[in-house]
Amino acid sequence: MFENLSERLSGVFDRLTKQGALSEEDVKTALREVRVALLEADVSLPVARDFVKKVQDQATGQAVTKSVTPGQQVVKIVHDALVDVLRGEGDPGALKIDSPPAPILMVGLQGSGKTTTTAKLAKRLTEREGKRVLMASLDTNRPAAMEQLAILGKQIGVDTLPIVKGEDPVAIAKRAKTQASLGGYDVYMLDTAGRLHIDADLIAQAAAVRDVANPRETLLVVDGLTGQDAVNVATEFDDKIGVTGVVLTRMDGDGRGGAALSMRAVTGKPIRFVGLGEKMDALETFEPDRIAGRILGMGDIVALVEKAQETIEAEQAERMMRRMVKGQFNMNDLRMQLEQMLKMGGMEGMMSMMPGMGKMAKQVEEAGFDDKVLKRQIALIQSMTKKERANPQILQASRKKRIAAGAGMEVSDLNKLLKMHRQMGDMMKKIGKMGKGKMLKQAMKGMFGKGGPSPEEMAAGMDPKALEAAARQMGAGGKMPGGLPGLGGGMGLPPGLSGFGKKK
Repeated sequence: MFENLSERLSGVFDRLTKQGALSEEDVKTALREVRVALLEADVSLPVARDFVKKVQDQATGQAVTKSVTPGQQVVKIVHDALVDVLRGEGDPGALKIDSPPAPILMVGLQGSGKTTTTAKLAKRLTEREGKRVLMASLDTNRPAAMEQLAILGKQIGVDTLPIVKGEDPVAIAKRAKTQASLGGYDVYMLDTAGRLHIDADLIAQAAAVRDVANPRETLLVVDGLTGQDAVNVATEFDDKIGVTGVVLTRMDGDGRGGAALSMRAVTGKPIRFVGLGEKMDALETFEPDRIAGRILGMGDIVALVEKAQETIEAEQAERMMRRMVKGQFNMNDLRMQLEQMLKMGGMEGMMSMMPGMGKMAKQVEEAGFDDKVLKRQIALIQSMTKKERANPQILQASRKKRIAAGAGMEVSDLNKLLKMHRQMGDMMKKIGKMGKGKMLKQAMKGMFGKGGPSPEEMAAGMDPKALEAAARQMGAGGKMPGGLPGLGGGMGLPPGLSGFGKKK
């Protein structure tokens, strides 16, 4: 979402950080470019102006121009200012749902994703906070809107209010309130009707429902691709109904993320969650400092560790850890790791969260190193027999031909995979020997939260500067050094990944 803005800003800061000393003129020129970048990203003019003024006041002081790394100091000031623009009051993910049954009212224009977001949020409250949730659709206008919520409810295992034809939204809200009280629910969510534009009817209907339900939280669902008009929508709803937070949907799209920056600054309402896809678990808490880090290409290690925790299954990881400590690493382990990478958002998703790696993602893509490669590797492993997977040493020419044909690939592709497996096996042995695998055990424990460190502690243990330096070294001079097998274009990769490459 913030790709364009991120690219523009990192270009500006690259020039700044290369200079030894900074004059006020340098800072002014850089900030002029920052302002243009913000405006191009669809941030509203007053917000961009205030932002640049705030940064300029802090960045032209003696402290910056005399500091050891003035360029990085400016980057830090811009980062802090971004966090400030994005931050709301309190914890974004904590909804006020303390006195059951707590009503949550979902409002917004038609097509912004209210019904899907209602279900995503219900799933989150059920699974993460152990709440009993009841969902009710008050949309009597859109065909099959109520049925859509009922189907989503079935998918995620959350109760929905039975549909009674011909009822008006206020009556449905009253019935939901009664049902939630009698059924012992902690939260009931009211999904209101939307319109194509803000009209008096829509506002009056939502206000009537609000008066009946007296919601603890009123969440405004806004399409992240709307751009500047999203701010007007938010202001209007807030004036007439009173909004406690915003949910931005379609943030996985290629729109220009500026609406997110303007929204918080203009309305003063916190952005609570962002929708990042169509699946029911594609909803994330909006963490301002992490988002600011991603915009400035500083990565988001905490999110990467959290993703790993969600996708790694504890028993599997423990079994794998024991094998690695012994130095055993077969094709089944490799497949598990490749599938793990895909679950965590594939190569691009993981690289975007690693400090300094954001810029390299494009180079990696151009070199043919994408998620299809991972899927092909998995296909090759699945083409092997159980015996071959457990003991790849037995693979001779005839077996290799059969495996490659079974996966629709060449024998050379299989050889690359085997080479990668050998390199990774050697690496695992080394790690296993280091302090009898204590380091590995600690890391694995952290990954699936069994008495190990939290994602924040683990992220703190990974030095972002060191990671960024390594990334820079790899991408030095805009070209990836070293020609490794199967990677056309002389692209180098970290040890253990040299078997990846374009399919001939």
